[in-house]
Amino acid sequence: MLKQLRRISSEELNSNPWWSYRRDRYLRPNDTEGDYFYIQTPGSVAIVPELANGKLLLLKQFRYLNQRECIEFPGGGGKPGMSVEDVARMELLEEAGMSATELISIGEFNPMNGATDELCQVFIARGLTEAEASPEPTEEFERIEVSLDELEGLVADGTVWDGMTLAVLSLYKLRGLKKS
Repeated sequence: MLKQLRRISSEELNSNPWWSYRRDRYLRPNDTEGDYFYIQTPGSVAIVPELANGKLLLLKQFRYLNQRECIEFPGGGGKPGMSVEDVARMELLEEAGMSATELISIGEFNPMNGATDELCQVFIARGLTEAEASPEPTEEFERIEVSLDELEGLVADGTVWDGMTLAVLSLYKLRGLKKS
């Protein structure tokens, strides 16, 4: 059995509206102390919007850190005081300009478990209707409709490269394809 690592102390080094950067002192498996630096978040959501025509709705946006366009499912960071379902509805409306009559939870994952404690909650959105998008000032989106086969082709050729989108697609294919 693996030895559980024990936190000795924790301090916030920096923060912004989306996450905080922390340093923990912890006890290593060999019983010596060490530092662990990580990003702490309130979690996140990702939404797979299923359109009435059978296609999936994704968003193209420019990602600053990689200096390139990225095709992703709608999603965003958790908000204190809001349920994950409410955050998913808010992000779907804000980013994609869609509202859903049905949200179905299909799982969760950690996008980078060595660097963040974030858990991303994944939903399928059905019963979609158009609404007015209201992206944040730092965001600009282009909507893209693709079939599942087309999306898999975009993954295979490297057009879709975002890790969150790849993880969400995996959960969708494993757990979400059956209509409830």
